[in-house]
Amino acid sequence: METSTTPPRADRRQFSFTAHGVTIDDPYAWLKDPGYPDVTDKDVLAYLEAENAYFEGVMVPLKPLTDRLYEEMKGRIKEDDSSVPQKDGDWFYWTAFETGGQYRKWWRKPVAGGPDELLLDEPALAEGKEYFRLGALSVSNDGRLMAYAIDDNGSERFEVRVKVIATGEHLPEVIPGMLSEIVWAADDSGFLYGLANDQWRTDNARFHRLGTPISDDIELFKEADEGFRVGVSETSDRLWIVIATGDHVTSEVWLVPASDPLATPVCVSPRQVGREYDVDAHGDTLFIHTNDTHPNFRLCTAPISDPGTWTELIGASPDFYMTGVSCFAGFFIVDGREAGLDQIEIHSYDGGTPRRIEFPEASYGAGLGDNPEYDMSVLRLGYESMVTPGTVYDYDVASGEKTVLKVQEIPSGYDAAKYSTDRLHITARDGTQVPVSIVYPADFPRDGSRPLFLYAYGAYGYAIPPGFSTGRLSLLDRGFAYAIAHIRGGDDLGQQWYLDGKLDKRTNTFNDFVDAAKGLIAGGWTSAGKIAIAGRSAGGELMGAVVNSDPELWGAVIADVPFVDVLSTMMDASLPLTPGEWPEWGNPIEDKAAFDLIRSYSPYDQVTPQAYPPMFIGGGLNDPRVTYWEPAKWAAKLRHEKTDDNVLLLKTNMGAGHGGKSGRFESLREAAEEHAFVLWQLGVES
Repeated sequence: METSTTPPRADRRQFSFTAHGVTIDDPYAWLKDPGYPDVTDKDVLAYLEAENAYFEGVMVPLKPLTDRLYEEMKGRIKEDDSSVPQKDGDWFYWTAFETGGQYRKWWRKPVAGGPDELLLDEPALAEGKEYFRLGALSVSNDGRLMAYAIDDNGSERFEVRVKVIATGEHLPEVIPGMLSEIVWAADDSGFLYGLANDQWRTDNARFHRLGTPISDDIELFKEADEGFRVGVSETSDRLWIVIATGDHVTSEVWLVPASDPLATPVCVSPRQVGREYDVDAHGDTLFIHTNDTHPNFRLCTAPISDPGTWTELIGASPDFYMTGVSCFAGFFIVDGREAGLDQIEIHSYDGGTPRRIEFPEASYGAGLGDNPEYDMSVLRLGYESMVTPGTVYDYDVASGEKTVLKVQEIPSGYDAAKYSTDRLHITARDGTQVPVSIVYPADFPRDGSRPLFLYAYGAYGYAIPPGFSTGRLSLLDRGFAYAIAHIRGGDDLGQQWYLDGKLDKRTNTFNDFVDAAKGLIAGGWTSAGKIAIAGRSAGGELMGAVVNSDPELWGAVIADVPFVDVLSTMMDASLPLTPGEWPEWGNPIEDKAAFDLIRSYSPYDQVTPQAYPPMFIGGGLNDPRVTYWEPAKWAAKLRHEKTDDNVLLLKTNMGAGHGGKSGRFESLREAAEEHAFVLWQLGVES
């Protein structure tokens, strides 16, 4: 690739739009190729390539450091790693990497004994491709066939294929444009799936009968609301196929017998705006997990014969956030969080006091692992903390005993005693206590002299768990502390925590992050200008907002696939995601208050002539979630407006989407580049 040491300047071309009596000038609107998702505009491509050339030129002196970081990160990964085999019917299933392999191989062997069988060879499928991702994979109930879906350009439009496992041959049918899970009918005559429409929305559930043309596939369900998405799954007992539709605030569930997938779907309960629910089944009873009376959810039951008549089984609690319910033959599991920490409760169908699974540390992440069978007496669990590598347990339900099956292996070595972790509570400007999980070298001085890396997301009710990362050890071993701010907008402390960071309360998210940083400074963890910050997607929006509001706090900023052109995107109903996003951000087309609020914080719209910190911005040309022009427009405007000489980099993956490079080592190299940038800007010796 060509390199350059001169930052490019994008043309400013007159463009404006008017809404609610306000005219918005957007001189970089031309960076949106009108032919998207096919990007062919020569000027657009030339600008992106110029930015990439500049990125490469600036990073040349950092290549030795990037290479060292990459080797460190790679050295902490067991190259031939494999998952713990799990029984499902007559087979044990697992995945494994080969040494040097970017992608997994999927395996199984008979429970009764016999040779290993290769189900799917991801490395072979990815051969010669810049990008590869496996979507859904589902083995038929009789274990004879496997349906799977692949994406080889990052567009998230998957192609379904069906394979005869014993012979390796593929059936003739190929289904393009799929975006869903795959669920087999009980008799394996075919499977359910969903197609993405022209706006990249899954608004349907379809049935494909093996051996028939794709054109004959039967549409079982069609969603009329353009903001809703349709998904397919099955109940734990595999007797019912679940067709779920919804947006960020409302859901509706339909059931189809797995034995008769062409039967008319039965609605559990018609949608009510603001009510979410999901279902599982045990015998002739539905278990319904819903937020209809309280944002922390409750559990109800209903007869399958009368699914709309709900009876409360476990009431909502202000202290316990019920995140999910899973039915098994002899018991059911309630997942949740209390004080922001994961809890797993085992409940008897006969009632009685539930039993919580105990975990040893004050701050951690834990959850059910892969438990595919309905009749299980031993549960697979996952556990980790900021100092404890990922650990896989078997938990005996009867005895309460945990057996360690696997601890994440770190070939280059790991000594937990070298690090400490805390859970802090920092007071935000409105008096709210914001949790912050932090890990740091055991000898870390609290005198403000050290750098700190601060991460957050803060949207969609998605909590960032205080988990383990081998990548961040490269920062810790160079004297950094690493902190995760559990800010409003996620559901770390319950659904109300999420609600308090969305729509008209969105700015709480940004304020919490800034106030967490200031609290860390006040606590001696670091100093202004010594904080590196990072966020991706909606977390990239967060990055954009805080560099506008408090640029002096940050010493380096990583913004991956950042959602920064919020106003323009939410004003464009033709974009794939926009209608479904209005419940999260507001609808500025119809609502002037939403227009004014979004405009007031939209990072791109609020770029002003001021000094900005050093920034590393990443995008993906094929990204259907945060379109490539958002980071491109933002970088172009920052270059024009900023008054400093700090470095600003834009790197666009020309063959990838929202997740960046797809291979495990390619993604490691991207992480190494970002870490190298941070170390360079904070003046930390390599």
